[in-house]
Amino acid sequence: MSQAGVILVVEDEPVLRFILVEELQDAGYEVFAAVDAAQAIDILESNFDIQLLLTDIDLFAEGEGVELARMVRDRWPPIRIILTSGNWTLQQSELTFAERFIPKPHGPGVLLQTIRECMF
Repeated sequence: MSQAGVILVVEDEPVLRFILVEELQDAGYEVFAAVDAAQAIDILESNFDIQLLLTDIDLFAEGEGVELARMVRDRWPPIRIILTSGNWTLQQSELTFAERFIPKPHGPGVLLQTIRECMF
């Protein structure tokens, strides 16, 4: 397990997924990546060190990331969850199944600061 922590990134856009993974690895995190909820569940079932899920709300289906977040909250309650989207806006009071929401695009440092706040 990485000293900084272990994160699962779920993003269906290949370029965004690559950028997120690079940013998080550069910050010292061990990162797993998935393109959709099904792949994310497969990764979670075989990697017990994952501490945080970062998922887009709209994957291949609208709202798929929300359903994934709810499933993760039910099956793996200790995992911290951050939702992100360029199409949705959520208030903190709406996030009964996630720790935070970050709108896209996010400014420099916002993602890493939010992850640090959620993990510790």
